[in-house]
Amino acid sequence: MKQNQDYKNESLAALKGNWAPAVLAGIVLYAVMGVVMGPYYGVNIASAISGVTAHAIIPLYVGTLVLIYLVGWPLTVGYYNAQKVLLVNGDNRLIQNMFEIGFGNWLHYVWGSILMILYIALWTLLLFIPGIIKSYSYAMTYYILVERPELSANQAIDESRRLMKGHKFDLFYLDLSFIGWILLSMLTCGIGLLWVMPYWVTARAAFWEDIKANDPAWQA
Repeated sequence: MKQNQDYKNESLAALKGNWAPAVLAGIVLYAVMGVVMGPYYGVNIASAISGVTAHAIIPLYVGTLVLIYLVGWPLTVGYYNAQKVLLVNGDNRLIQNMFEIGFGNWLHYVWGSILMILYIALWTLLLFIPGIIKSYSYAMTYYILVERPELSANQAIDESRRLMKGHKFDLFYLDLSFIGWILLSMLTCGIGLLWVMPYWVTARAAFWEDIKANDPAWQA
């Protein structure tokens, strides 16, 4: 496996000359997620101000959760894979690719996201640390769902778990190396995240490509 700096260098090389479409793709993703999450936050504010009863806001909570799974998660799958396409092919049509990939095999990604998050949540109920470990075990699922559409959602999750065996800390260490950038972004009220996010996600895509390159089953 490569070093963290190698993944970061590959990410920066892919983003060179493509920061504008990368930032715009992030803005679109945040905007869609904001619309999806808007009712949830609005209800919380209204509840705090006017003391609305729980029974009155439960339907809105449920509706928001449904929208997150039906819209938010497929678009997130699309975003991760659009950044991967930029890395691999140099295709900088990030917004277009994000939507085309995310909703191209929509139900498959919805179901895969539901199962993955459910499994992580169940492990987290046992203890917080096992939940984190499993989140890294399943971290390649978004790529596998797209690249191996013939696999069921469960099979994609199992394949991620197989590929990440012995590499969970490697990905955790890569993520940890972005903490400084994320903290600096907080000084800009989060605006800096519009640049940090594509840098980080593309580095993760480089990690994914390295995982594949070192696994014989993916070279067949």
